[in-house]
Amino acid sequence: MEGGMTKLRQMCWIAVAASALAVSGCGSQSNDRFGSTRDGGQGFGERIVKADGEPQNWLSHGRGYDETRYSPLKDINSDNVAQLGLQWSYDLDTNRGQEATPLVVDGKIFTTSAWSKVQAFDAVSGKLLWQFDPQVPGKFAVKACCDVVNRGAAYWEGKVFVGTIDGRLIAIDAATGKQLWSTVTVDQTKNYTITGAPRVVKGNVIIGNGGAEYGVRGYVSAYDVNTGKMSWRFYTVPGKPGVKDGAASDAVIEKLSRPTWAGNYWDDAGGYGGGTVWDSMAYDPKLDLLYIGVGNGSYWNKAYRSAGKGDNLFVSSIVALRPSTGEYVWHFQTTPGDSWDYTATQHIILADLQIAGKLRKVLMQAPKNGYFYVLDRETGQFISGKPYTGVNWSTGLDPKSGRPNFKPEALYYQTKKTWVALPGMLGGHNWPPMAFNRDTGLVYIPVMNLGGVYKPLNTAFKPQKVGMNLGVDPGAFNLPSDGKGRHDTRATLKGYLVAWDPVKQREAWRADAASYFNGGVLTTAGNLVFQGDNDGFLNAYDARSGKKLWSFDAQSAIMAAPVTYSVAGKQYVTVLVGYGGTSGMSAGEANWKGNQARRNKSRVLTFAIGGTGKLTAPEFVALSKLDPPPQIGTPQDIKVGQTFFTRSCQICHGGDARSSGIAPDLRHSGVIADKDAFYQVVGEGALEANGMVAFKADYTTQDIENIRAWLISRARQDQKDGE
Repeated sequence: MEGGMTKLRQMCWIAVAASALAVSGCGSQSNDRFGSTRDGGQGFGERIVKADGEPQNWLSHGRGYDETRYSPLKDINSDNVAQLGLQWSYDLDTNRGQEATPLVVDGKIFTTSAWSKVQAFDAVSGKLLWQFDPQVPGKFAVKACCDVVNRGAAYWEGKVFVGTIDGRLIAIDAATGKQLWSTVTVDQTKNYTITGAPRVVKGNVIIGNGGAEYGVRGYVSAYDVNTGKMSWRFYTVPGKPGVKDGAASDAVIEKLSRPTWAGNYWDDAGGYGGGTVWDSMAYDPKLDLLYIGVGNGSYWNKAYRSAGKGDNLFVSSIVALRPSTGEYVWHFQTTPGDSWDYTATQHIILADLQIAGKLRKVLMQAPKNGYFYVLDRETGQFISGKPYTGVNWSTGLDPKSGRPNFKPEALYYQTKKTWVALPGMLGGHNWPPMAFNRDTGLVYIPVMNLGGVYKPLNTAFKPQKVGMNLGVDPGAFNLPSDGKGRHDTRATLKGYLVAWDPVKQREAWRADAASYFNGGVLTTAGNLVFQGDNDGFLNAYDARSGKKLWSFDAQSAIMAAPVTYSVAGKQYVTVLVGYGGTSGMSAGEANWKGNQARRNKSRVLTFAIGGTGKLTAPEFVALSKLDPPPQIGTPQDIKVGQTFFTRSCQICHGGDARSSGIAPDLRHSGVIADKDAFYQVVGEGALEANGMVAFKADYTTQDIENIRAWLISRARQDQKDGE
């Protein structure tokens, strides 16, 4: 009997060893302490390709290269999710917006936070193993349209990679948190930023950038994982005629892209074209195709960007490239000549679907323009597209080409008339990732139903040196100033979690969200969908019916997508918590209840069945009673000041100067009472280290005094109204 047991033990150890080899994809190759291989950078790629073989991990931004955000784990399921409890929490040292998707590699969590910081945690205990701070100078915050956020890191062969707000790509030792190399990927004198997560394919770290609202030319680049040396670059829009970039995009730019542009698109007068690759990517290893999502044009108004003419390739497009060389293969443009900020940078998902009796290799995307697209991912051929939210700018898509049929009145750059579009500039779906469940066949989309006003400028357009340049009147974006008008208007802004059938191209179910801007999505084999919301709750839904099964009060809004993993057979769910981004910084009083709000606490929260952890009591921040100084300036000065504030200040300090609580509420600031102090901050950049840079390049002393006059008038009006 003892001999039999010994033999059985030997067989078990052989099976365990074989399983470990299969999981790591290593064969006879040696492993490092994180379980990856030393085979010239291909071993970890095999692990990502075969991510379903190790469901305990979350190896890449979307879990696998197909970016489905579906986990085969099902120990947490629709039958027992009500027993889910907090296992551990960690308070981050920055309370700006948190948008990252964590990675989980062999019992360790790697995530990022605002200001491009990177953390490593023990996945079971939540112990912080190390934190890396790239020391981004505060002055770069003004170049970021939507807060100093970061959407995550990449992992490869014992290295963690992160892009930073100031345009660097950094490799970090995963064991120690020490920097291995750093490469500047942008011209730091221009308005580039990086907020998106890198991807690593075949030993190349691939990263894009943002800044199309600020006047930059978009591109995506690949860098060697070991040296940081650039392997290739692909520009998404043409540069100056007659000047070659020496890039992988040169030939296709001349053949396909440049003929679709007009005017001085390549310089400051045309905004350098835009088309930044600031978020989504996916990869098909069998087809060896990398898919990138390309953003909006710069400037938004095509009359200034491209003399009102052309499709402006590859703005608002999905582009397929060879990941080793950057060679162009195909493209599909979702919004030709985009003038509404209808980016195609939203989450891209790859799947195989039975369509019309045939198994098709498809690519799926729900970009900002409101249509859900299904494409053949080998050829880029349009298969189908239907609205997943309200759409009024188009009457539909051509059934063969997928090209939208524009409504003439939507072309405000031609009509010179104000156009109220649905969706608006925030889109029907923004950056929060959607997810595809292979069991239900449904895609779960964080949907917004809100419009946007596009008002042509009534004066000659001249781009500013600091801040956004859109070519439209930003004042038209504002909600009504009076309390009732704001409340009534805000009540029309809706958000939903929508379960979408991509084959039938129709909604299967929807769940109302707490706000129009709701968080990213995770789905699992346990018949679950997890999503956070703007009211600060993490929710779990039945994946087939949409019934809410569980909810946890995280005390601050959740924008990021959750992930799930397991260690020693126990399943966990992790999510980053923290208010900010487009919604948080500019949405004004949305975060306030009366005159107080729960203080934004940025955290990492991890849950497990039977978890008994508790969060500390929420902290509240209250606005002091308004006590504005005497009014200065003439009515005309105040009106001009409002225009300047709307253009340059409201993105951080809130519409109508009603702050969300992240940046200072200037109605309550003592600095508005002092002309010299106000100029030192606004004109000279006295608080540059905090992100408040100098604006004297764009505004005169009198202009800045007019802004102060308007802020005083706002404070006095709200004091009168009893706010």
